[in-house]
Amino acid sequence: MGNASKLVVIAISILALLLVPSAAAARVGPSVTKPIDASETKHIELPELVVGPESVAFDKHGAGPYVSVSDGRVLKYGGEGVGWWTTFAYSPSYVRNNCSAKSSELPTPATESSCGRPLGLRFHRDSGYLYIADAYMGLMRVGPNGGEATVLATIAAGVPLSFTNGVDVDQVTGDVYFTSSSTTYTRAQHEMVTKTGDSTGRVLKYDPKTNQVTVLLSDVTYPNGISISVDRTHLVVALTGPCKLIKFWLQGSKAGTVEPFTDLPGYPDNVRPDMKGGYWVALHREKYELPFGKDSHLLAIRIGAKGEKLQDMRGPKSVRPTEIVERDGGKIYLGSVELSYVSIVSTCEVL
Repeated sequence: MGNASKLVVIAISILALLLVPSAAAARVGPSVTKPIDASETKHIELPELVVGPESVAFDKHGAGPYVSVSDGRVLKYGGEGVGWWTTFAYSPSYVRNNCSAKSSELPTPATESSCGRPLGLRFHRDSGYLYIADAYMGLMRVGPNGGEATVLATIAAGVPLSFTNGVDVDQVTGDVYFTSSSTTYTRAQHEMVTKTGDSTGRVLKYDPKTNQVTVLLSDVTYPNGISISVDRTHLVVALTGPCKLIKFWLQGSKAGTVEPFTDLPGYPDNVRPDMKGGYWVALHREKYELPFGKDSHLLAIRIGAKGEKLQDMRGPKSVRPTEIVERDGGKIYLGSVELSYVSIVSTCEVL
């Protein structure tokens, strides 16, 4: 074969590679949508000296948002000109330790451990109960009118709930699924969970009919957010340190087993459903994030029901979300464990 013929063959081969999609591209396909720009958002400011709206929830009437904050309370937003924020719920320890008198200063790890630090929030729509995963107080519940919460569980299988974190509710059965991120470290020591690769976390179930707590999965590395699938057959659990989502089967031939769901490009916090059977995963920070360069990083990622990447959300590096909640009307609410406000992204790009 002459040199001219060889060049023709090489050119045809390169053209074929360019025209045939890669396996990864074929897997993602045309379902990937335009990234959401969260560089400019509306802010709902929290009261003075209140920070860390870690989780965001709405009740069955659409009222809210309700947020869990660092001084031990769950607050409810009433809208501009309607009182703004009011105290909705708090733990028994909040009252016992006179925590309302400490509102003139920012919370510390010491006050968190005595006043509580609510993290994950989730309503059971039929009953109106709000379930609260408090890092120090365990799993709690409060009625639709709010007030002092009832502590439902502080121990499981004889082991204390040292770092209660994420929560979700089966809206049909009322069963509550929640995570304990570690049995070795508390929330105040959360960095040690990642640094040491601690794998003493657990995935648990609370049955409101029997008041019993069952350990579904133990020896888990930093389980954090948790969400039940739309068809209620499995749970999706975020593993913060490993930057992964796993699937735990509740029903079917695989019931009681766990399998990988998807790898993530950052450290996940809460997992919440999107509007199409998939999930929004808040990323507290990217896996390989640089402190310099463009002031933009990956805030969240939308994952499909089969674990496929569907959409990114990007925003300023000062924003490190812990929860992404999508609502009707193209509004997305961002919770953060660090900021003094709830962000609202208005977009028509969510499909």
